[in-house]
Amino acid sequence: MGMIRILQVFTVMNRGGAESMIMNYYRKIDRSKIQFDFLVHRKEKAAFDDEIESLGGKIYRFDPISPFFPKKYYNELRAFFKVHPEYDIVHSHLNTFSSFPLKIAKEFEVSCRIAHAHIAIDKVSLATLLSSKENFKETIKKLVKLQLKKKVKNHATHLFSCGDKAGNWLFDNASFTTMNNAIDTEKFRYNESLESKYKKEFDLQNDLVLGHVGRFVSQKNHAFLLDVFADLLKVKPDVSLVLIGDGPLRASMENMAKNLKIEHKIHFLGVRTDIPELCQMLDVFVFPSFYEGLPVTLIEAQAAGLKILASNTITKEVHLTDNIKFLPIDDTTKQWVDQIVKIKTFKKEDQVQKIIDGDYDIISNTKKIEEFYFQQIAN
Repeated sequence: MGMIRILQVFTVMNRGGAESMIMNYYRKIDRSKIQFDFLVHRKEKAAFDDEIESLGGKIYRFDPISPFFPKKYYNELRAFFKVHPEYDIVHSHLNTFSSFPLKIAKEFEVSCRIAHAHIAIDKVSLATLLSSKENFKETIKKLVKLQLKKKVKNHATHLFSCGDKAGNWLFDNASFTTMNNAIDTEKFRYNESLESKYKKEFDLQNDLVLGHVGRFVSQKNHAFLLDVFADLLKVKPDVSLVLIGDGPLRASMENMAKNLKIEHKIHFLGVRTDIPELCQMLDVFVFPSFYEGLPVTLIEAQAAGLKILASNTITKEVHLTDNIKFLPIDDTTKQWVDQIVKIKTFKKEDQVQKIIDGDYDIISNTKKIEEFYFQQIAN
């Protein structure tokens, strides 16, 4: 059996949850036998591109998908598969948009076509998002995506998901395989010396440090997080907030922090490559998303021994340690503030074995996906 080249299909290889997940697998997979190539839908360079190429992967760049004009995209895909017959496995991570590349892969008789679910949107979260302050075109685009959900199963040979909630949502309760959002647990193991080093670097030795990792998009609900933090400061001034990530709403969140007069207690760090180290200086991980699939950041935060407050819209499959609580994201911040005040200070403990016991360690999970890919080629 020669080298297996697998086409991984993403929007863009920046540091999102699904992208970080596949890179965790890519770093550990036996690249003498299996190689990942990436079809992405952005022309500009992304965060993981250099690493992908250093690991031997190729990157094919397409324009962003327009659900309103799919014919142009279909023609581009047909041209691609005509000159790239080497792919027997296409693994799409586009959620509802996976119907587009998998439809054309099916036309070209690609034998293994995987649709991978990474998000789940319940009715309450959907209503909240559709009523958010977005332009009409963006709202319509979300509705079109939901309609495309019905077509994904028609073009896939295999259905994958990060967990039950995401799989049941995208695949309408059809049978699917869970591919865990596994992490390199050793990178996140609690390290007291790193905690001291980073808290000193950011002058946070005397504060309870709250943190969040995620793109600045409506899904992540940063506005609610800032409201929680503003109310928390009124009763507990010895706290700081660290926000890691970037995105289209970052500027408006920075302005909101200024309007609330809390910007002096917030560190906007942007995109970082040292997430495992930064997690060491956090005490509480705050995650009020409207919806998620199974967030890899919550696996990482638990591995680092952090206390976690997460919205109750998130699947309980992520509950691997006793350090996580799920709270509502309604109109009041009170429950969130009260829970943080109760935490005060605490001594972190090594939680890595619980992550391994929950089957979220990358080593064992990489062996499983290798076996799956080998089996598809053998068949």
